[in-house]
Amino acid sequence: MNAGRTVFSQLMEHISIDDFRSCVSRYDGHFKVQNFSCWDQYLAMAFAQLTYREGLRDIEACLKSQQQKLYHMGFRSRVCRSTLADANEIRNWRIYADFAQQLIHTARALYGGDEFGVELDETVYALDSTTINLCLSVFPWAKFRQHKGAVKVHTLLDLRGPIPSFIRITSGKIHDVNILDEICPEPGAFYVMDRAYLDFTRLFRLHQNLSFFVIRPKSNFDFRRVYSHACDKTTGVRCDQTISLEGYYPKLAYPEHLRRIKYLDIATGRRLTFITNNFALPAPVIAQLYRCRWHVELFFKWIKQHLRIKKFYGTSENAVKTQIWIAVSIYVLVAIVKKRLKLDASLYTILQIISVNLFQKTPLTQLLMDSDNQNEDSLTSKQLQLLAF
Repeated sequence: MNAGRTVFSQLMEHISIDDFRSCVSRYDGHFKVQNFSCWDQYLAMAFAQLTYREGLRDIEACLKSQQQKLYHMGFRSRVCRSTLADANEIRNWRIYADFAQQLIHTARALYGGDEFGVELDETVYALDSTTINLCLSVFPWAKFRQHKGAVKVHTLLDLRGPIPSFIRITSGKIHDVNILDEICPEPGAFYVMDRAYLDFTRLFRLHQNLSFFVIRPKSNFDFRRVYSHACDKTTGVRCDQTISLEGYYPKLAYPEHLRRIKYLDIATGRRLTFITNNFALPAPVIAQLYRCRWHVELFFKWIKQHLRIKKFYGTSENAVKTQIWIAVSIYVLVAIVKKRLKLDASLYTILQIISVNLFQKTPLTQLLMDSDNQNEDSLTSKQLQLLAF
């Protein structure tokens, strides 16, 4: 790295500007734009995410105070709050969604060989959603309940990394199970879900596409035992059964046999039941796969704590989605930098160091090389251990 470049510039050079331009041209992002380009908008919003700015005035004031450095950070236009607000309101959020997907593709290639706690060659995904509460009077388009607004961020997380491979942002009224219709099943991959996604028609579609699922059934789950397999109860497995569904509509939706596993978590004393269409893996491995589903919960908790996605710089649907997608792209970008520079520090530590050194001209590797020796908050550290960062 060039020691004469700011930390912000060194971070942004891991972005392919050609990929970004292709996303802009795909949605005609520079239509009637004279000064403040989409790249300037992205840099300003990336700065806001990395430094956790409170609002548009805050962004403008901080960047204005470093006016002499902005050109070398990549800015080609003056950042004004009104101009940035208009760009967030008008410019198509899909530009930044597509660009985030480009970064995700890069990151998944880098993290493809990582372990996630289960020795398995196949790809394992965890599917879940998180709700971001909004004021209905300020965000009238984000209808959730009668007097409450919200958006949902539906995420399919590749547990090797973990990197989100699919994200969909919807209003709070959209039920989680509908997202299964938008996912293209990957043959041989495992999809780990909670009981909110229990829909036998959609699960059978996964099965027909040669994908596997692990999911918990609901309390009124009606089935008939076909065969009981031998199991080692010292592993926590209480039963391993081949079952068929009972009831006209469930049987019509999923006409083939399923596997039902009852598991006792010895550490907590909690009894869990899983159903899956995979009959080859040992029952304890199926239980371990479901335990890894909590990686996606920790991912949601992490980005809510360390990125700016709970308070927004604009009130339109376009502005909200733009901000969330840019936040996701920053998360993935820092993950790419961590892997490319072979850093041992956690993602939390990297972000904290970068946030207070963006305008410094220290080489990024030198800045982060001793970060492992810094003390982190013990709770955050425990959470991030599961995130494999």
